[in-house]
Amino acid sequence: MTGRVHIDLFTTLDGVSQAPGGPDEDTDGGFRFGGWQAPLIDEADGAQIIAGIQAMDALLLGRRTYDIFAGYWPHQLDGPESEIARKFDAIPKYVASRGAPDLSWRDSHLLGRDLAVELAVLRERHEDIHVIGSIDFARTLVAGDLFDQLNLWVYPIVLGAGKRLFPPEGPPASLELIAAGTPSPAGTILLRYGPKGSTPDTGDMT
Repeated sequence: MTGRVHIDLFTTLDGVSQAPGGPDEDTDGGFRFGGWQAPLIDEADGAQIIAGIQAMDALLLGRRTYDIFAGYWPHQLDGPESEIARKFDAIPKYVASRGAPDLSWRDSHLLGRDLAVELAVLRERHEDIHVIGSIDFARTLVAGDLFDQLNLWVYPIVLGAGKRLFPPEGPPASLELIAAGTPSPAGTILLRYGPKGSTPDTGDMT
């Protein structure tokens, strides 16, 4: 069976996905809310996240997210986050970059420039390929209709400014809801969408 490309994003109610993990993760544009996700994680939310990680058999990352992951997760193999760290360490990591990143984290590979061809190869090689974070790269996948499922963890917080998967300039997209999870006690809900392969329809309410 051909594998599927998942985009996993933590997002606010107003669509901001920038720097959920920590203050220094991504300060582009003077973003001052880095680490906004941490106070909102609860046991139910965490269990959903770990279940998604355990199901994947490959990581597909943009350059910045790869550098963050490579600088952190290989050093957590025996710590309190070892379950996640060992999974990430064990599976292949594929990096989308126009540069020459340091790929010393084991089983890391640089994608070629023809993204559609590279993804076709990955779909034949793996079953569940996950893009985590990597907003700019995720935008490219959405704009090119090169993904199979968008997994949005939506948190009950509004930040106003910050990077979004769907920027004001577009492009437009049409999605269909595949599944909606049960809200966590903190109010987070996991929404799963698939692409419909067409731009949004319009009509007249009358």
